[in-house]
Amino acid sequence: MSKAPATIVFLHGFLESNEIWDEFLTDFPSHYRVLRPNLPGYGPDPQPAADYSLEAAADYLQATLKKEGAHEVLLVGHSMGGYVALAFAEKFPAQVAGLCLFHSSSLPDAEEDAERRQRNREFLQQHGVAAFTQEFLKPQFAAAHRESMTNHLEMLQRIGAAVPLETALGGIDAIARRPDRRSVLERATYPVLFIAGKDDKAVPLEKTHEESLLPDHCTVLWLANVGHVGFLERPTDTRKAIEGFAELVFGK
Repeated sequence: MSKAPATIVFLHGFLESNEIWDEFLTDFPSHYRVLRPNLPGYGPDPQPAADYSLEAAADYLQATLKKEGAHEVLLVGHSMGGYVALAFAEKFPAQVAGLCLFHSSSLPDAEEDAERRQRNREFLQQHGVAAFTQEFLKPQFAAAHRESMTNHLEMLQRIGAAVPLETALGGIDAIARRPDRRSVLERATYPVLFIAGKDDKAVPLEKTHEESLLPDHCTVLWLANVGHVGFLERPTDTRKAIEGFAELVFGK
C-alpha cells in the first residue's frame, strides 16, 4: 500500500478566502499535498451556512478531509482560521500531525475585545461589509507597510467586500463566543508553531508568549515590522518557517 501524501491544510481568516494563499503558495514544494478550503459562507460562490460556529467549521473541515482522503494533516490557520484549527484539534486530535497558529491564539476574548467586536457588529449592520473592510483591514498591516502595500490591501478589501453580510455577522459572533482552548495546546502530542507579528494589534505579543509555554514542543517566529498579515508583509520568512516546520512534522 502506498504511503499517504503529507498534507498541509491552509485555513483563511475572517473576511478572507482561500485566495489569500495564491501568491504565498506559488511553487510550494511539490512533495506536499496542499489543501486550502473556503470555510462555510466564503469563496467565489458563497452559500449560506446553517451554522457559522467554529465547531461547525471544524466538522466541515473534517468532512472535507474525509472526501479528499486526507488523514493526519498539518494545519496552518491564519487568525480565525487558527481558531478553526484549534476547534478541529480539540474534536479530532488523532488527525493532527502539526499545528501552526499564524497570527492566532487559543485564548478567548478579553472584555475589551468583546466590546470591540460588538462595535464592529453594529458597524457591519449599519454600513455593510464593503464599508467595514475600508475601516477594518488597513490597521492589520504594520505602520511600516501601510503605504507601500496598497495593492495587497486593495486585494484584501476586494475579497472582504465579497463576503455576505450574514457570513460576516456569523463570523464575528463565532469569534466572540470561542472558548478558552489553551488545554488543546497543553495536550498537544504534535509540534506547534506560532508566527507572531511584533506590531500585531489583534494578537498581542504577551498572548503568544504565554501560550507558547503550554505545548510540549513549540516554536515561535517573532517578526519585527509585521502586523496581522505576515503572509503578505514577510512572505519569504513566513513561508520558510512553514516549510521548515513541515519538514519537522513529516520528515524530509
